[in-house]
Amino acid sequence: MVIDMTSTQLPTTSHQPLYDTDFVEWTDQTAELLKQGKFSELDLKNLIEEVETLGRSEKNALKSNLRVLLMHLLKWQHQASKQTNSWRGTIVEHRLRIQDALEDSPSLKNHYTQVFDKAYEQARLKAAEETGLDISAFPAECPYTEEQVLDSEFLPE
Repeated sequence: MVIDMTSTQLPTTSHQPLYDTDFVEWTDQTAELLKQGKFSELDLKNLIEEVETLGRSEKNALKSNLRVLLMHLLKWQHQASKQTNSWRGTIVEHRLRIQDALEDSPSLKNHYTQVFDKAYEQARLKAAEETGLDISAFPAECPYTEEQVLDSEFLPE
């Protein structure tokens, strides 16, 4: 089969929907159908999947940013002689990412609380790996409150 590369849409068959062949075109067409109120023409199965994925992605990003932030707070506290502006910058950056996510989606506050302990466990493992310190050098339970972690003035001693 020859594909006309000047066309903005790839050919599709019932076995190969646009969603699978040109995702960006599929999103453009889906948005247009939604704007026009042509709900019966929507690819609902894939649209539902994408909407669910968006929520999961936001939650995963929040947890990832929290893990990195906690790891750098641990490194900051337990390797004071190695503190750098880069570490401080990472702490600031990941705080801002989390704060932006919570501002954009206030319902993520519940998720932040739910994943806090798990993110700390993972951050503790990563901090031990990156510093070369034994895992026992880091407290088993997070020494920082959820509020301190997001406080732009807080750096552990």
